Amino acid sequence: MSKIFTPTNQIRLTNVAVVRMKKGGKRFEIACYRNKVVSWRNNIETDIDEVLQTHTVFTNVSKGQVAKKEDLIKAFGKDDQTDVCKEILTKGELQVSDKERQSQFELLFKDIATTVADKCVNPETKRPYPVSMIEKAMKDAHISVKPNRIPLMQALDVIPLLKATMPLERAQMKIRAVLSGRDARKLRDKVAKLATSLESEDWDGGKLNLVCLIDPGHYREVDEIVRSETKGHGLLELMSLKEVTEGEELLE
Repeated sequence: MSKIFTPTNQIRLTNVAVVRMKKGGKRFEIACYRNKVVSWRNNIETDIDEVLQTHTVFTNVSKGQVAKKEDLIKAFGKDDQTDVCKEILTKGELQVSDKERQSQFELLFKDIATTVADKCVNPETKRPYPVSMIEKAMKDAHISVKPNRIPLMQALDVIPLLKATMPLERAQMKIRAVLSGRDARKLRDKVAKLATSLESEDWDGGKLNLVCLIDPGHYREVDEIVRSETKGHGLLELMSLKEVTEGEELLE
């Protein structure tokens, strides 16, 4: 039986994520475990052994071609394999296949649609939309997603775009504000102006208990009114992050 000869300066690796960097006129690559590169860059993974398949710098990972010592010194000013690997891991470009890129795009698209569905309701029914309906609306509106931005931020950008094509609004927060003192009535009016609806309003000996629904975007403004204008004597309580109607029940 014939044997396959592998040169001593070549290492064969499979199922790897490659990070590539060009420096000093040459290309350098390292072989990493999938899903670990991003974890390392976000300081979630701190063990380099969990990220690198081998502490070796290549000129071509797929062909197993190892970088020469003199090329490392010329490009990086050192030949310590682990140190160079860390530099490439931090500054290099993660290579992604077309199939992987498409899969990541689809997952990101669904994540954004899920976030929109979680944060919004149909203003006519006060019920949430199915994720599949949000996805279809995003596709119909030709909304593109950006792989380097987190889904939450993109979802917040998508909401106003979808409002132009479908009935959609942010699900409301329920809050309770306790106001007292001479200016309680004036503060009540300021909070009420930011509310989409007042659920209850109880005066007791000059103290007001006000329960209302607000758009999440107004929460900081209401909080600032209560904290600053009552000089710490007021209270703002978040009763529910969102209120939606599901069937005959009110879910919080």
